Amino acid sequence: MPHPFDQALDAARLAITAAPGPFRAGTLEAHGRLYPAFVEAPADMPAFFAQCCALHGPRPCLVDGDERLSFAQVHDLARRVARGLATRHGVAPGDHVAIAARNGAGWVVAYMGVLMAGGVATLVNGFWTGGEMAAAIRDTGCTLVLADRQRLKALEASPAPCGAPCLLLDLDLPVGRGMAPFMNDTAGPLPTPGPDAPATLLFTSGSTGQCKGALSDHRAKVQAAFHFAFASVMVATVLTQQGRPPGPAQATLLNLPLFHVTGEVNVMLQSFVLGRKMVVMRRWDAREALRLIETERITYITGVPLMGFELATHPDRGAFDLSSLSALAAGGAPRPAEHVPRLAAGLPAAAQTFGYGLTETNAIGTGIMGPAVVDLPITPGRATLPLVGIAIFGPDGTALAPGETGEIGIRSIANITGYWNRQRESAALFTADGHVLTGDLGHIDAEGYLHISGRAKDIIIRGGENIAAQDVEAALYALPEVQECAVFGVPDERLGEVPVATVWLSEGSGLDAGTIAESLLARLAPYKRPSRIVIAPAMLPRLGSEKIDKQAVRAAYLAGLCGQGGADSG
Repeated sequence: MPHPFDQALDAARLAITAAPGPFRAGTLEAHGRLYPAFVEAPADMPAFFAQCCALHGPRPCLVDGDERLSFAQVHDLARRVARGLATRHGVAPGDHVAIAARNGAGWVVAYMGVLMAGGVATLVNGFWTGGEMAAAIRDTGCTLVLADRQRLKALEASPAPCGAPCLLLDLDLPVGRGMAPFMNDTAGPLPTPGPDAPATLLFTSGSTGQCKGALSDHRAKVQAAFHFAFASVMVATVLTQQGRPPGPAQATLLNLPLFHVTGEVNVMLQSFVLGRKMVVMRRWDAREALRLIETERITYITGVPLMGFELATHPDRGAFDLSSLSALAAGGAPRPAEHVPRLAAGLPAAAQTFGYGLTETNAIGTGIMGPAVVDLPITPGRATLPLVGIAIFGPDGTALAPGETGEIGIRSIANITGYWNRQRESAALFTADGHVLTGDLGHIDAEGYLHISGRAKDIIIRGGENIAAQDVEAALYALPEVQECAVFGVPDERLGEVPVATVWLSEGSGLDAGTIAESLLARLAPYKRPSRIVIAPAMLPRLGSEKIDKQAVRAAYLAGLCGQGGADSG
């Protein structure tokens, strides 16, 4: 039988989705298939923002330093940005507009404005180098770039230009002043994109090492936002039934980068549905997060597992009033099971939630909440109904029975439509019935809980950031003295995983781990750089196919047998 808390959630789900209201469930057609869906949800993102901001108008929406904006004010600013993008900068429906910036109230307004103008919000990873950002902008054919000062400077210094005009998105000024160059205050019609129109492009690293733009339509974004909001309402319903109703004033931190799907959908877009205050964090700092929890009465935080762990174990946590924090969610990276009791001890009032999803699924997939997390710490939960179906597939593409291990597939109306301008990879992403093949290996037990056992793709997840091992290997092979290399992930208590590189050098090479690490500074974003570089004494082991046996190299490293001259590098 499922966990008792999950059984209570199942009963609440059936009652809420059967009743008239925003979460009434049914089916909708998308791309020639029928999917479970919230049938009363708005058709596209402009309608979504209009409905949410009208419903929650005077309530606080965004807090960014000293600036405080209501939902009504945010919608008005976004409308003016949309008009300005169209009339002053020529943004037409379907145009790709890049946003390259750190978190800020202006980021949220710019994102809304691009979508309300009919553009495709192209969310550039702000951790990348200027060259990496420029390559992504060129690859996705952006016609305009909105960049904060740091990203704008990096783009201007890129060896190859991004190929689109760049405008300063000044996040150091109040939104009305910082975004004045994008605005038009005159009234006028705005596009109605409809559910099938493209809405967003987010970037994901594949096993080839090439960054791909994951394209979502408006329907997928709206449904994903309602999905997460529904999960919150469902939990609140059960807690109320158990005599523990949550407080009425909900507030969250914008602590995850908004260019990542969890920050964008799970945190930001869900908050529009719920009318939840969003408090901007420019960068993650655990002590600053503790301060904001106290001063802004934060009720909900989502982050990679490291973030919750740092809050629960911070030596200064006793100096702050954390009584408002009732929910602590995590996803985006492997979570050590031993973190669960330490989180419960350090933040006893915060119910834990853990989820599993991908950029390609708009972050939705499985979830586990409340006491079930404590009792079942080794699973990311069950398929999150009503939208999601989970299946396990064998090498020949057939669905496997419960208990059998294979590749995990996720089916929902919120899945992306494919990768931008990559037809072959897009076709390989989906099964015939619409499951996204995740590249992760696992099985489903008799009670429906997913268990993840590994990854089929060569991806390392460092603190929520996806790193393609081949991307790092390519940077190492750019050094003429590198004969062979293997990059792999190893467990890390803080970050979940970190990349390690084992390198075999040509005879007589003057390189060592330190000089190799220095050479990567200009080639790789900081999060991609190996945390340790080990110099191998001989050729790396081979598989029967003559490919490097990366699993053997990794096993040797973990056993302390991988070679001499290892050094920390980042």
